[in-house]
Amino acid sequence: MSGTGVEVGAQAARSRALAVLRLRSRALAVALLPAAVAVVLLAGGATGHVSGGRWDVIRWVVTVVAVLVLLAAAGVGLVVARARPALSPTVPITEESAPDLYRLVRDLADRLDVPAPSAIALTPDCDSWLEDRTHPAHGPPARGSRDRERDRASAGQPAQAAQAASAGTSPHASAPHASAPQRPSSVAPVLVIGSPFLWWMRVGELRAVLAPVVAGTGPSAHPDIAAARRFVRGLDAAVAVAAAPGRDPFSRLVLAGVGRIARLLLRHCRVHAAEMERGVAAAAAERAQAVDYGVRIVAQEQVGLAYAGWDRLLTRVALPAWRMGRWPSRLDAGVVSALTELSRRDRLAEGFASRLGERPACDLLEEPGSVDEAASLLAARLFHGGPAEPGPDWAPVAWQEYPDEVVDRKWRMDAARLHRVLDSLGVSHSADPTTPDPDGPTLGRVLEHLTTAAPSVTESDGSGGPGSASDSAPPHRLAPDAPERAATLFPAEEEADEQSRGGMLAAGLTAELAREEAAAPPRPAPTGQGPDEALWDDGALPLFPLQPPRTGRELLADHVTAMVCCAAVDTAGAAPGLDWLDGPALMVDGERAADLAPRVLSLVEDGDPSPLRDWLTRLGIRPEKPVRLV
Repeated sequence: MSGTGVEVGAQAARSRALAVLRLRSRALAVALLPAAVAVVLLAGGATGHVSGGRWDVIRWVVTVVAVLVLLAAAGVGLVVARARPALSPTVPITEESAPDLYRLVRDLADRLDVPAPSAIALTPDCDSWLEDRTHPAHGPPARGSRDRERDRASAGQPAQAAQAASAGTSPHASAPHASAPQRPSSVAPVLVIGSPFLWWMRVGELRAVLAPVVAGTGPSAHPDIAAARRFVRGLDAAVAVAAAPGRDPFSRLVLAGVGRIARLLLRHCRVHAAEMERGVAAAAAERAQAVDYGVRIVAQEQVGLAYAGWDRLLTRVALPAWRMGRWPSRLDAGVVSALTELSRRDRLAEGFASRLGERPACDLLEEPGSVDEAASLLAARLFHGGPAEPGPDWAPVAWQEYPDEVVDRKWRMDAARLHRVLDSLGVSHSADPTTPDPDGPTLGRVLEHLTTAAPSVTESDGSGGPGSASDSAPPHRLAPDAPERAATLFPAEEEADEQSRGGMLAAGLTAELAREEAAAPPRPAPTGQGPDEALWDDGALPLFPLQPPRTGRELLADHVTAMVCCAAVDTAGAAPGLDWLDGPALMVDGERAADLAPRVLSLVEDGDPSPLRDWLTRLGIRPEKPVRLV
């Protein structure tokens, strides 16, 4: 360990913390300055040195201004002190539910010679950090019975402050972490660990990844750094309070002034706060250099791999389930399956699969299944939005049930939406107007509708002549007023030609999805979730949108693919399946049909059904047969 490097980073952090505290002192001095002037003028009037004439007016004006400034400063200080800083929504892990994990973290803190974190929590993300939860509005972190027993056992032992005093050193001259035991009221921050790390990483890798994070408890315990962080968090919370909606006009006016002052102070201390955090991070990283250095190189590779697998799992596997009111209850276990599949496909990850024989970090939990379920529900709330508890419209789904409960249902919902839009455009179910419609919706209806790219007016009214489609094209089956219907159903899109069949269908699907989302009842805000509950009060969910809005052409391709999959399941014995990296998959004879997407794009973008028809014929899928929809 390079003690010099640690001290340099810690000293830089302390100097920046003092700069933030000096800014706080200057703000207080500015607030007290009118009061000081008023006191001088009142004292001068009482002694007769400053009295009579305009001095009396000046004295009373300054006194009134001083009172107003003091009231404003008291209000700002009260809001800053009482405003609840935002906390990350997490799954708390008590020591009783993970004694081995707590033991690993404490041993790591002992090796780093820093205070151990006060508690451990999990977040459904690929990151780890320390979080201070000692604000008065939050209360101290929950402590288990073993924590209380340890506190009783350690009662009466000499503090490290006494050792520092006997050595003739001061708290400010010692290492940053040495000041933590000197303040009985200080509480170490909470260690927040990304839940995918526990399931994918091995125990040694997790310890190596957590080393620089745990090392940050040392600088966090320094009184100057802790005070500067509290001040900055209070200002940030005050800005959030001032911007909160739903207040009466007078409160909005008062809080608007508080918000302006808080934002002004934040702008002035932003640089110092950022440099303070850089110094803390540098000191923590330097302190952790001696702990599992070789393993940390491999562990950092696992961090990037876990992030890639987690992102694919959320966007391609979990999101389709969330959209229909189901949430996979074992997302973290799914990360292992997804990354194992990635290791099998990607030669760059070949060596990673051999690690699976080592002890996974989730073995440090007493009940990893229940923790995984809680983290999976929190992930669904964070990334998609939803209630805090399962219910009829928000039910968990196991991985073995995912193909039937999510994939098959999603296909049939999309196919039903596609046919509803076709009905709204007046498209008949049969290519031949003289042929009666079949008993149900068919894939052939979609194929025939998209085959011709651009209908003409003469096609619409059934007459031939110049400007009509080629003789080889199937007869046009749009209603004569289809363009007018389309114009009333959806707005014009830059990428879609409203007069083309694909353009009208794509924009119709976009409008239909927008109507469904607008008609969906709002999900209730969760209650009783502890210190992170305020994050859910403004209804700004999801906090992290997983996918950008899809274009009309993308929606059309997805819905045509769903219709093809429904036809394959109903007429050719195919089955819905789950690909850990790509999400819903069509399984034909036990193998994933990976060659479907380019054939659908050929139909949607070029109006050419030949590649898709050849594929359907080869697999024995009958497009003229009706399919079952939801």
